[in-house]
Amino acid sequence: MAKCAICEKGAHFGNNVSHSNRKTPKMWKSNVKSVRVKTEGGATRKMYVCTSCLKSGRVERA
Repeated sequence: MAKCAICEKGAHFGNNVSHSNRKTPKMWKSNVKSVRVKTEGGATRKMYVCTSCLKSGRVERA
């Protein structure tokens, strides 16, 4: 699973807990997209960025 290159958000792990309190493994995947991004030098690079970083403007798309 990809990790966000900006905030390093990735997958989270835990348990599904049923009504009878049985536990099974669960994985929550973050919404990470492959995006072309402008870097400091003006060049473009392809990075994995989460949608919350895209929405907040921490990254400028190329």
